[in-house]
Amino acid sequence: MTASRRVELELIPYRLALTRPWASARGGFSARCGWLVIAEAQGMRGYGDCAPLPAAGTESPEMAERRLGALAAAALDLDETLAALASAPRGPTPAADFALECALCDLASRLAGTSLRRGLAASARDRVPVNAALGPLIETHPGDLARAARAGFRVVKLKVGMTTPPLELQRLRDLAATLPPGLRLRLDANGAWDPATARQVISALADLPVESLEEPLHAPDWPTLAALQSIAPFPLALDESVAAHADALDPTRLPVRRIILKPAAIGGLHRTLSLARRLQGAGIEVVITSLVESAAGLWPTTQLAAAIGSPIPQGLATADWLRDDLGAPPPLCNGYLHLPDSPGSGFAPSDER
Repeated sequence: MTASRRVELELIPYRLALTRPWASARGGFSARCGWLVIAEAQGMRGYGDCAPLPAAGTESPEMAERRLGALAAAALDLDETLAALASAPRGPTPAADFALECALCDLASRLAGTSLRRGLAASARDRVPVNAALGPLIETHPGDLARAARAGFRVVKLKVGMTTPPLELQRLRDLAATLPPGLRLRLDANGAWDPATARQVISALADLPVESLEEPLHAPDWPTLAALQSIAPFPLALDESVAAHADALDPTRLPVRRIILKPAAIGGLHRTLSLARRLQGAGIEVVITSLVESAAGLWPTTQLAAAIGSPIPQGLATADWLRDDLGAPPPLCNGYLHLPDSPGSGFAPSDER
């Protein structure tokens, strides 16, 4: 092992309170807890964020902590470890592996003097369109939609499946009547419904400005999803239900038009990039979303989204859900996250600013 490429890891635990509780049909949380992962070599540092969220398809915090501890105690070579992470199948600790790869990719791109996204794809873009994450439908008001439109968003995401379908459908109709021009609704049921309820809701949504509907079924199966997609005039999307099986996905046989990818649940930047390329090649829409991570996780995830280059608004405008953060998030302007040309991911801890 070459001493100059040997990496030292440092782990700093954190707890970040949210501005308000995050709620969905799968449950919720009022704070994000995890570890800032720091990789150091040749006098430079790279950063990653391990913030496990089992409901979204990651390992438990206890498993992540054991994995990170073992990594910190190991002798790691920058290039060898990056190659191993990029080529290995998804392991049992995707959030920890994602954090390590982010830190190493950040470090490698800083040492190379290039942005992280250019290291992933030479054609990477400099800005990423994003949706506004407004939270539960039942807590959303016309003023929230108006503020999102003024901020330049084209899509707002709402959590549904949290009360009865008739009540939610009426709320959607009421909001649609006040929807600013050019703004559409991205709905996420988080697996709330049985097939009959999902069919009823999708049929009722046909005349509303719905951009997509994520995870409609509590127990997804391909034939039922295909039947639901056939009656939906908008894309249905899968998210949590495919994360653990991402390596085995056959893009040509998917029953829906869109797949949501969370790199911390998929297990890394390169693994997510490879899967996104396969999906896009088969005509499947791709949306990258965060786990409401700190800025240390949001920066490399946004760099990844820029490398993938999907024109669909991505689920990465989540920084405003955190009351405090580990550093400044990617700047948001007119519905886009903007990325600098500086080396690395763009993240800098607050104490370095």
